[in-house]
Amino acid sequence: MSGAQKNTRKRIIAGAAMACAAATMLAGCGSDTAGGDKPQIEILVVTQANTIAPAKMEWTKKLTAACDCTIKWSQVMTTAWSNQKSPMLASGSVPDISIAAFDPSDADKVPVFEDLNQHMDQLPNVAKFFKEQPNAKKLAQTPSGSVYVLPSSRGQQFYGSGQHMLINKTWLDKLGLQIPKTWDELENVLEAFKTQDPNGNGKADEIPMNIKKFDTTGFGPDWYNTFLLLNSLGIVTHFNSGPSQQGIYVKDGKVGNFMATDEFKTVVKYLHELMSKGLIPSDALTKDASKYNAELSSDGKTALTGVAFAYAATDFGDLSDEYVAMPAPAGPGMSADDVTWDGSVETTMFQNNKLAVRAGDEHMDAVLKIVNELYDPDVSVQQFYGSSPEYVTKKDDKTYELTQKVYDSTERVGLGGESAAGWIPNDVTVNNIDYLTSFRAADDVYAEQYKHFDLTKDTMPDYVRPSDTDSTTISNNDTQMFDYAMPVISRWIVSGGVDNEFDDFVSKLKTLGMDDTVALWQKWYDKYTK
Repeated sequence: MSGAQKNTRKRIIAGAAMACAAATMLAGCGSDTAGGDKPQIEILVVTQANTIAPAKMEWTKKLTAACDCTIKWSQVMTTAWSNQKSPMLASGSVPDISIAAFDPSDADKVPVFEDLNQHMDQLPNVAKFFKEQPNAKKLAQTPSGSVYVLPSSRGQQFYGSGQHMLINKTWLDKLGLQIPKTWDELENVLEAFKTQDPNGNGKADEIPMNIKKFDTTGFGPDWYNTFLLLNSLGIVTHFNSGPSQQGIYVKDGKVGNFMATDEFKTVVKYLHELMSKGLIPSDALTKDASKYNAELSSDGKTALTGVAFAYAATDFGDLSDEYVAMPAPAGPGMSADDVTWDGSVETTMFQNNKLAVRAGDEHMDAVLKIVNELYDPDVSVQQFYGSSPEYVTKKDDKTYELTQKVYDSTERVGLGGESAAGWIPNDVTVNNIDYLTSFRAADDVYAEQYKHFDLTKDTMPDYVRPSDTDSTTISNNDTQMFDYAMPVISRWIVSGGVDNEFDDFVSKLKTLGMDDTVALWQKWYDKYTK
């Protein structure tokens, strides 16, 4: 951070402190003393709907004991937080501790958060977390080494992409077919799904391959984009998060936009071929999400979908037993050793917007004791899943198990991966997580294909973060590009024409800022990785 930036940070912090002193009635102006000599610490936590109040969670008593203070909990639903976040940042008035509320880019823009890197001696649990998971620290750290927002981790159990390719194994078995290993084999399987009545109801109602409607802003944020097929041609996607959703990819350290590649054109042509043969529904790119999801789960008895991109077999509801994940099939001219899979493997494991502390907090010692306790592994498990022993049974220091009460409850009894601020070490196992069993069964299928690329050299790491100015430029360029590109791509898939129009398409993208955006991402990639 430059001297000017440091001075600006000091001025804003000082201004915020003066504002709080002048208007103590404002929520979020930080600590107070609540009776006796014990400080009162305000903790804001943003939660999913139907989450029980944190103050009612038994594990929070450990925080109170650790800090010898009182804690005032403020709970905001995620649906309401988007309207409250910007005004709070603009006022410079934030709570003592904020959980799942702010991310590192917020700290870049409005310097009202404490640099926690200078307090690692008082945060031994966080220091252990960063030592075990150095990429988690990179995710939070600024280029100058400051850490204003701590990440969280659910542990090695969640290491993997949230993107998978699922196929109806029951249909394959009935038709005497194997899981396809190439695009040609996949097309043959889809043709059999269409014509041979694999669901056995005597109707031609099978959807051989179902794909989701495109988002108008790029290849995300809606997951399970059909351009995961780029991995069949050796371009590693990163669709859980990050600039891959805007077409950015990395190959051996060189950044590009995959919309300008022959591989992208090849995927478009293949999708058009499948749609023209009725193997992908003709209305796939205009279909409402609720209809798409209904087609995955059907009536719970008779499957309709043969192949789809999804999180895991659980996405098919009561039909989940019929589905298995399949490795990416090799595209034309590709060796199986060159086929990759989505590189979002750490996004599922880490979240980078979990905990921030108000800068210069007058009760910093108590605040840091709370933060350290939140990152205690035992407390972390309870944060994520529910208090022990009611909802989580501790078998030993390395093994936990969810109780049936977690599933019987009509409320969310823990903060979950979306809202917990903690760290579960890689050698700790939590058993009886229903969706995790399905996730691991899906993601482990890609173990070999994950070996075919280097996460740092062939993806844009999550921790690469452009400056606020460059982010604005990138965002403006992306808006222009995708306003133009998405209707064209959709038309090509439905009606064809990519061969004749592709060169003009790429030229147009260049006029709309594609090369400038690639150069900016290259600059920041180099800064963070070299």
